[in-house]
Amino acid sequence: MKTKKVITGTVAAAMLSLSVCAVSPIAYAAGETVQISASKEEAKVGEEFTVEVSYADVPSTGFQSTDFAIEYDASVLTIDAANVKAGTITETGAEGADPSAAMLALFSVKSPKSGVLNIEWSTQADSTYWINKSGVFCTITGTVADSAAVGTVAEIKIVPIDRETYPDSGVQNTEIECGYMNADGTSASYGVTVSNGSVTVIEDAVATTDPTTSVQPSLRGDANDDGNVDVADPVLIMQSLANPDVYGLGKENGMNDRGAANADVVDNDGVTGTDALKIQQYLAGIIDTL
Repeated sequence: MKTKKVITGTVAAAMLSLSVCAVSPIAYAAGETVQISASKEEAKVGEEFTVEVSYADVPSTGFQSTDFAIEYDASVLTIDAANVKAGTITETGAEGADPSAAMLALFSVKSPKSGVLNIEWSTQADSTYWINKSGVFCTITGTVADSAAVGTVAEIKIVPIDRETYPDSGVQNTEIECGYMNADGTSASYGVTVSNGSVTVIEDAVATTDPTTSVQPSLRGDANDDGNVDVADPVLIMQSLANPDVYGLGKENGMNDRGAANADVVDNDGVTGTDALKIQQYLAGIIDTL
């Protein structure tokens, strides 16, 4: 090949199709494997999340090029390619050293179809400017759909980009690219292992009391609003924390608005385990007032 730039994805495929030479053999760096992982995050219905995609065990030689795809459930998560940002390990100074950077972004993200992101990084600069350390490669920010069910786990899958190895080859790409081009024009690639991430749809762990509302406590500590402060009240608080679907605010077996206001005896910051502890201390005679 006449260029030393390793260009990934469809751009690389186009270059290969124009080559008059045989396809360069790929040399795999013996025993060297790069780890790519996506973080596991939680987010509420309709709210934003950010997943980090990180590289680990990057050899000291570094890599000049990498590409992979992200697959996700578009009925649960909404992700705009514009909200996928390059991470800290891509800050190698290559933008200033690579003469082609003005024409072709080193870091690029495309969404060829719903639920898929193709992510690529490549530089023509010499090895001084390759990625040669572990860390965050990119961040993916999106939102959870308003229709998403609480408890849903939407997987963030790291997979090879869906394309031919080069145009009209008839051979499907099955590899996540991570490597570099040698001086003789042959390609060297590292092995790659992946650890998929996820976004789990959650709700508030416990009902909270908004101090700006008109609901005021009638009897501090009376979480079940039965007119008494007894052991049943801290028990209900702990049940609401452990199982909000059954014992949360407004549930048949949970607290009503006034009970939640009664239960919030510490800092007026919503019902927490600290409130249950203080009520227990009061019942045990350790403290005199709530």
